[in-house]
Amino acid sequence: MEPVIIVLIILVVLVFIALIRTIQVIPQASAAIVERFGRYTRTLNAGLNIVVPFIDTIRNRIDLREQVVPFPPQPVITQDNLVVNIDTVIYYQVTDARAATYEVASYIQAIEQLTVTTLRNIIGGMDLERTLTSREEINAALRGVLDEATGKWGIRVNRVELKAIEPPTSIQDSMEKQMRADRDKRAAILTAEGTRQAAILTAEGEKQSQILRAEGEAKAAALRAEGEAQAVRTVFEAIHAGDPDQKLLSYQYLQMLPKIAEGDANKLWIVPSEIGDALKGLSGAMGNLGPFGGNSGGGGSEKTPERREKPSID
Repeated sequence: MEPVIIVLIILVVLVFIALIRTIQVIPQASAAIVERFGRYTRTLNAGLNIVVPFIDTIRNRIDLREQVVPFPPQPVITQDNLVVNIDTVIYYQVTDARAATYEVASYIQAIEQLTVTTLRNIIGGMDLERTLTSREEINAALRGVLDEATGKWGIRVNRVELKAIEPPTSIQDSMEKQMRADRDKRAAILTAEGTRQAAILTAEGEKQSQILRAEGEAKAAALRAEGEAQAVRTVFEAIHAGDPDQKLLSYQYLQMLPKIAEGDANKLWIVPSEIGDALKGLSGAMGNLGPFGGNSGGGGSEKTPERREKPSID
């Protein structure tokens, strides 16, 4: 009985192993290459798949998702004989699992070497300044070459990016000095422009201020003259309305004489001939003043003004 039990156990184990090798579960976004006696048979897609145990074998399992592969810095010589180190990143996706398995031995290594050689060809036709400012152009050129070359491998290159472009240290120092000089130049230009604009605005402000001040003074002078004219008219109307006699006019005339003589610059002033008539009228009104200058009988004759020298205060 013991040999029979051993045989049964062996058969159960073989059946279990056969079931395991028969049922193949492929994850989503993956594919598997099946070979029968070393020859490609079919590609297993995602899901549950049945294969012939001990006859069909799984050669390779391939991830069909988009992959990101960074490559180490590569020294590249520019057109002006400067060595720069360039880091690249490749975004690719396997579109044909069979081609990726049988058309190339290692598509990762093949993409890396193709990227390096293509990058050197592109950068070799550019100088350093153009290399630093033409990333989009370099990316597009790299993607075009890689996509064309990897198509037969069942690979689609979606994007190619340059992570960094590092020129030599001496060139970096020179570039920093140039950038610093450019910034200082722009700062000086902006400062001068600001100063000029401020001067222009100040001059415009002063001009407008002077114009407004002159207009204000003109209006004030006009209003002042109008007020004085109104005051003169009011006084004149009041005088005529009061009907003053000769005595009051003589008294007012005498009151105005000191104002005529005011000021140190008045060395010479003229006394009108009518001053005598005013004094006569005033003396007659007050009663305590004698006859004052001039003939009493010559009132109708024309009198010439007398010229008197003002006593010097010196």
